[in-house]
Amino acid sequence: MNLPNKLTLLRIVLVPVFLACMYVQFPFHFTAALVVFALASITDALDGHIARSRNLITTFGKFADPLADKILVLAAFAAMADISARMMATPGVETSLHVSGIVVTIIAAREFMVSGLRLVTAEKGIVVAAGIWGKLKTAFTMVTQVVILLYLSLREDFVLYPVALYEDIISWILFALVWISVILTVISGAVYLKGYWKYIDMK
Repeated sequence: MNLPNKLTLLRIVLVPVFLACMYVQFPFHFTAALVVFALASITDALDGHIARSRNLITTFGKFADPLADKILVLAAFAAMADISARMMATPGVETSLHVSGIVVTIIAAREFMVSGLRLVTAEKGIVVAAGIWGKLKTAFTMVTQVVILLYLSLREDFVLYPVALYEDIISWILFALVWISVILTVISGAVYLKGYWKYIDMK
């Protein structure tokens, strides 16, 4: 197994580590989650760059790399939606984090659709590689999630009161980032569907 594929598998392995950091209540656990997520995101940039520069692109990499991205992004948003709901349900707690189940559902629906396309085209010997819109969606979404984790780290782990003083501004920023990620997700899904619709037999 070549280096890019090892980095892809490492990203998948880091997902349960990230989730443990999000949920297990130990000192600075959100900061730990931020570090783990950032490391996983870095592997996403590295494996593609190394594969292209060293001509190590494989069918496994074309399949596993976007799969690893999906698992990481969905796990992060699902955890953030859960934590957001818990914080909003806690009396006396104000939070700028508002990640709803709608966000997770839209993103998951897109990922299932693209995975279905890959299954259909695979039967015809065609591998659906990540396109520019898919890469843009993934990169922007990961940046959004890093910003959210940074907010949780500063607010919950370091208890920085200046962060709490600007909850309204931060709330709008996080809201915009999350929904731009959703819009990019929908656009990239539509581009995939349009490009590979011809391979779907409706007869």
